Parts: sequence; structure tokens; C-alpha cells
Amino acid sequence: MRGSDPDAALYWFARMLEGGEDPRYLARRITRMAVEDIGLADPNAQAVCLQSWETYERLGSPEGELALAQALTYLALAPKSNAAYVAYKAARQAAKKTGSMMPPKHILNAPTGMMKDQGYGAGYAYDHDAEDGFSGQNYFPEGMKRPVLYNPVERGFERDLKKRLDYFVKLRSKRET
Repeated sequence: MRGSDPDAALYWFARMLEGGEDPRYLARRITRMAVEDIGLADPNAQAVCLQSWETYERLGSPEGELALAQALTYLALAPKSNAAYVAYKAARQAAKKTGSMMPPKHILNAPTGMMKDQGYGAGYAYDHDAEDGFSGQNYFPEGMKRPVLYNPVERGFERDLKKRLDYFVKLRSKRET
């Protein structure tokens, strides 16, 4: 699958089945590949895998194995990106380093008068009130430099996500000046 070779993917899938591997385990691994190796380059890949897994559960072997084979073929030919996976791992590392830093006060609710007096919720900008539906506010803890975690690739659906991200970066930069 990772080499975008459906023939090799199907061969090894068949070898595992012939060797006695549980098709449910293979369904889990195929779904993991959709999330980890295909990612947002083709958001439908995950749905295809979950549907094939459900089909396997309903039909059982050997008929349900065809649904898994179809999902595997789909994944082999799908555009690949692990950008969201890499971003998630980087976010986990950032959270470990900054886990005790407070969120910015403007995004915290102020259910009491004392909290309002301390500035909780003050200056919050509602995205839908902005002309272009984007406030550009900072949502990272005060004192934390804004990291860039997600770097979409120029393949598949992530190409569109990159355009959106670039647009928001441009708007955010414009609002900061």
C-alpha cells in the first residue's frame, strides 16, 4: 500500500489471510493506514475502510474479505500524506512542554463577576462577526510563541487545505499589523 502498488498490497493481504491472520486485525491495520499514511490527502479513505470493515462484520469470511481487499486497493492508489499525523505528534510534544500555561483570557468564560473583573472573556472576537468569518485571534497560551504544526502537502485534498491555511495565515498576518 505504501508504495502505491495495489498488486503487492493485495498479494501480501492474501498471504496474511492464507497464513491464518484474523481478517478483523487486518481491517484494523487497513483503517490505521488510511488515518496514518493517507490522512487528509484523501479524507474518504477512512470512510472507505470503516465501511469495508462493517461489510466484513456483516458478511464474514470469505465474502467480507472482498470488501477489505477493495479498501486496500483504494488505499494503494490514494494520494498519501502523513502531515496531520506529524502535526498531531508535534502538538503532543508542545502540550507536554507547555501544559501548565493558561489559555488566553479572551477565550475563557467569565461566569462570575470576579472573573469578569480579572479580564476573562474580555476582547473575545466571534469569528462569525468578522466580515470574512475569521477573527485571527491567538488561541495559544499567553507567552507561547505560535507554532506551525500542520504543513499540508501539495497532493490530493490537502492541496485545497493548504490554500485555506495560507489564506488564514495571510489574514492573521494582516490583522496583527
